Amino acid sequence: MAAMKPRTGDGPLEVTKEGRGIVMRVPLEGGGRLVVELTADEASALGDALKTAVS
Repeated sequence: MAAMKPRTGDGPLEVTKEGRGIVMRVPLEGGGRLVVELTADEASALGDALKTAVS
């Protein structure tokens, strides 16, 4: 039986290049992580959209 580990969203935002894609892991409030795989073009568009939102 596997050990039960608590799921927390306290970890950092992680972005790594895996193969041909970019994988983003976002900690969620209440625990767990949102994992999104993006292409380089999608990551660039996301970055531009985020910059616009926080300006």
